Amino acid sequence: MTGKLFTTPDGKNRARTFALVCTLFLLSALCNSMIDVLNKHFQNSLGVSKAHSTFVQAVWYGAYFLMALPAGWIARRFGYRAGILTGLVTVIAGSLLFIPVTSLHASPAVVFAAFLGALFVVGAGLTFLEAIANPYSTVLGPPESGVARINLGQSCNAVGWILGPLLAGSFLLSKTGVANTSNAALYLPYLFVAGIVAVLVLVFSIGPVPEIHAPAEPKPAAGSARAERPLWQERHFLLAIVSQFLYCAAQTGIFSFFVNYLKDDRCVPALPLWAANILPAAMKFSPAPDAWRITEYGAGVFLSVAFGFFTVGRFSGSAITRYCPPHLTLGVYAVINSVMMILVMLPLGWGSVAALFLSFFFMSIMYPTHFALGIHGLGEKTKLAASWMVTAVVGGAILPYFMGLLADHYSLRAGFIMPLLCFVFIACYGFGWRKWYRHERGPEHPSVPGPAH
Repeated sequence: MTGKLFTTPDGKNRARTFALVCTLFLLSALCNSMIDVLNKHFQNSLGVSKAHSTFVQAVWYGAYFLMALPAGWIARRFGYRAGILTGLVTVIAGSLLFIPVTSLHASPAVVFAAFLGALFVVGAGLTFLEAIANPYSTVLGPPESGVARINLGQSCNAVGWILGPLLAGSFLLSKTGVANTSNAALYLPYLFVAGIVAVLVLVFSIGPVPEIHAPAEPKPAAGSARAERPLWQERHFLLAIVSQFLYCAAQTGIFSFFVNYLKDDRCVPALPLWAANILPAAMKFSPAPDAWRITEYGAGVFLSVAFGFFTVGRFSGSAITRYCPPHLTLGVYAVINSVMMILVMLPLGWGSVAALFLSFFFMSIMYPTHFALGIHGLGEKTKLAASWMVTAVVGGAILPYFMGLLADHYSLRAGFIMPLLCFVFIACYGFGWRKWYRHERGPEHPSVPGPAH
């Protein structure tokens, strides 16, 4: 089954190439999850509000939005290898910018803007990798197993989500009850990233990165109104962008305020004594006799644990979408996460915390499944469509700000109404996808991504 999963129609096994692409997924997630530590850090070091701390996500996903189409153009014009190398070199440049920015002596607003500029460059580089790695995964084997392959690749992405908070949190988050208000060590995790990416530049320069084009579905008879349909007429694709936009908003909001949630005494009760005895000293502090709370570093570690749920969800989702219709799996997971958000908003103590952790598991398959469903059946328009799909991450740049406003003016619990509404729409898209795809394809084009056998 593994060999068939990576065997292209020309009979060649592309497992080695797929393994290389998986390193891009891991790198992207590592950098993405590092920024979720920065929200709480900048609230401490620069005194920004919860709403303003989401500017981190705004510039990060804004880079994805602005650079996705140029990335797709370079991939179409110069090929997959050139696009990947362009992205990797840009990530190195952005990571190295943190060195001079860290030593900048200016007002907090100027320093914050400078850090955001460096993050924008790193995000721009990762845009190239995301815009290429996702569609590339779908063509490195049989078309009918494209959803399973992209979920498998994104399983490596999930491993990167685990490592990111550990890396950034080790340098930035306080291991005591006193918040870290210094930015002096902020360049260190990005210097580490630059070193990793330099190795990847060498690997992708000499490794097997063949040009493989997505097969087009059978074309209608000459003169048919459906011949050479423009992308804007592909309803399943347009709604995928909207649903992906909302998913990225929900995911970003939950990820960004996870540390805040665990540090909010109104949301999380004091640690029970047995748990305090288990946790290492760096993850707990005692503000009063026999009362234990989680340190910021501890909250960062638990963010990595939550991403562990995310990882398990990715690996299991890769298997599930090979045997169950991906659009139905997406719909069911979205319904479950809607329930999880309601539980997070209720004052249930550790029950609400458990729901927050479980939401990571049920978010796990949503990004790659949206991607695969959106570009399905688009043939030579796949690269362009993939670029448009990447622009949907701008949802993570816009809506979390309003989640932060709700948290600042009401409560952190109230802010979770934003991801709740997003998951409701995603459920509607998942359950309705087959109807929209069949409607626009007509009876002569009945194929939909389903169980791979």
